[in-house]
Amino acid sequence: MRSVNESTGVGDCEADPVPSVSVVMPVRDAAATLTDAIRSVQSQTFSGWELIIFDDGSKDASRRIAEDHAAGDQRIVVMRSEAGQGAAAARNRAISVAKGKYVAFLDADDLWLPEKLERQIAFMRQTGAALTFTAYCRRDSAGRERVRQVPKHVDYETLLRGNVIGCLTAVYDREKLGRKYMPEIRRRHDFALWLEIVMQSGPAQGLNETLAVHRVRPGSLSANRIAATIDTWRMYRERIGLSRWQAGRNLAAHLMQRVFR
Repeated sequence: MRSVNESTGVGDCEADPVPSVSVVMPVRDAAATLTDAIRSVQSQTFSGWELIIFDDGSKDASRRIAEDHAAGDQRIVVMRSEAGQGAAAARNRAISVAKGKYVAFLDADDLWLPEKLERQIAFMRQTGAALTFTAYCRRDSAGRERVRQVPKHVDYETLLRGNVIGCLTAVYDREKLGRKYMPEIRRRHDFALWLEIVMQSGPAQGLNETLAVHRVRPGSLSANRIAATIDTWRMYRERIGLSRWQAGRNLAAHLMQRVFR
């Protein structure tokens, strides 16, 4: 096991061989789903990975679960902070220690299919893309599933009109891009990062194979959508720097995409 205290940044054992893929997993009170998420990484047919779990001040058993898994698998790194910093900051702390050529993302309540990394890394090597994404399945608490298909590629202007890149499917090439961090805003930090990468390196490439499962948590869907819409507007205006007219046009396109997808 490699365990890192955020206050010191010091690991408790010797470094492992350099992995090809660093998987970033922020955790906050996810004891009910964390084991399944970790096992979905351990079940990958592609074995050259490290899993960096950042426990962001969990009050439940999340930290113990993460450390128990790390004790049996040296590819798992556990980082921790006593104070909740938010999902973007947690991801960024993990990215800061990533060793892999590729950086991938998986939340503690989501899952990967076993061939996810094998298929996607082969796709990245084939295309030379700096950022890729795949189709995925949305599964609600009743077990109902809906597949989100993805386009072959998405450029900056198209991406502005609606985020088609599921965070649980995204992988970027750290050797091409350097360490790319998410802006530490409450929501839409992943969307903002994809826009930054696409602006810098050109279109992201989509692999239209269902390779991940997003588990939709129960709650007020309408309230979440309202909050997400407000945060998308703020991201357009404050992070991307769009004018009111540009932000309004792209937000309208974004909302229409959500209605019809």
